[in-house]
Amino acid sequence: MAGSQASHPHPYVPRDLHLPGYVPCFLSQSNILSVFASFTVILFSLTWIFSGRLKKTKVDRLLIFWWAFTGLTHIVLEGYFVFAPEFFKDNTGFYLAEVWKEYSKGDSRYVGRDAGVVTVEGLTAVLEGPASLLAVYAITTGKSYSYILQFAISLGQLYGTAVYYITAILEGDNFSTNSFYYYAYYIGANFSWIVIPSIISIRCWRKISAAFQVQSQTKKHKSR
Repeated sequence: MAGSQASHPHPYVPRDLHLPGYVPCFLSQSNILSVFASFTVILFSLTWIFSGRLKKTKVDRLLIFWWAFTGLTHIVLEGYFVFAPEFFKDNTGFYLAEVWKEYSKGDSRYVGRDAGVVTVEGLTAVLEGPASLLAVYAITTGKSYSYILQFAISLGQLYGTAVYYITAILEGDNFSTNSFYYYAYYIGANFSWIVIPSIISIRCWRKISAAFQVQSQTKKHKSR
């Protein structure tokens, strides 16, 4: 066993990170990204076709896709990370394990099981994942709580992303194998969870504020 561990040095930073039993990736970077891209395209196609039959607006159709995508990502991908602490030992080529072995080149706190990262990802997988799928249901059925739900989830995503980056900065921000992985994975892969939740939060805030304004004006008219 000791010989097997020694024959597979890991590529992560810091170099002295202790990962007994580490097994290198079986899939190439292009294979991993191709599978993820294919999943995204298929999901977009399915949600777009489904929402089109419901006569939803283009904005709602895009939101349905986003919440389905982010919900499944939180539950399946991030959920696997949380509940499979020794994914770096996987020697079967299991796709989810391969994703995290690869992503850890951009942030070794994942393979090193940093407590802060595990906590954020755990809350995201358990709470925000199911809530995101509930948002899909709320939009498709026109529920009254749709905007407040989207607003709450988006704030949670922004908070989680802020904690993710702030803790990295406080710990030295030196967890990437090189600058490519730093910008492609650590920055690029998380960029969507900054921009899109921000846009949704602003939109929902305006919708909720407008609804309260209409309600207030209605009450004033009735009281006259």
